[in-house]
Amino acid sequence: MLTDEYRYKILKELQQDPDISQRELAKRLDISLGKANFCLKALIEKGLIKAENFKNSINKMGYLYLLTPKGIEEKVSLTQRFLQRKLKEHEALEKEIEQLRQEVKT
Repeated sequence: MLTDEYRYKILKELQQDPDISQRELAKRLDISLGKANFCLKALIEKGLIKAENFKNSINKMGYLYLLTPKGIEEKVSLTQRFLQRKLKEHEALEKEIEQLRQEVKT
């Protein structure tokens, strides 16, 4: 299953580096090459990205991964949800740190 977190991270990487290889994407996300391939196929099927062969590439296996308008909208939505989740995690950590500081003082 393709989680929101991986969907967000993949769309972010592809937007920043559309000609990234699947191998490099897997390395950056610390996932297997097979999982990267699976995720890209799922995003293509959902219409969030499209893959085009490089026209003048020596490496004919090279693709250009482009976010579709639907993919851009999805990335914005995922970014907002990801940010909210991380802010909640941050607040919880701040509370936990403060409690630990209080324990150390006593």
